[in-house]
Amino acid sequence: MIKIIAVLCSLSSSANCHEQTVTTSDFADVSMQSCLMGAPQLAEWMKQHPAERLAAWRCVIGKQGGRGA
Repeated sequence: MIKIIAVLCSLSSSANCHEQTVTTSDFADVSMQSCLMGAPQLAEWMKQHPAERLAAWRCVIGKQGGRGA
């Protein structure tokens, strides 16, 4: 599985940033190549969230569990 994780910042407060999983390959056609090139899924997701600015993104391979630190 490939996840696209975006770092989003509020337009009203640039110091107010958080990470958000935009999509996973379970729900969209995400390849590692498309993810690294900017993933069209990011553009679609940003259109639906106009109050946030995309600061960065990363691609994560594999399932990440809630265990460990």
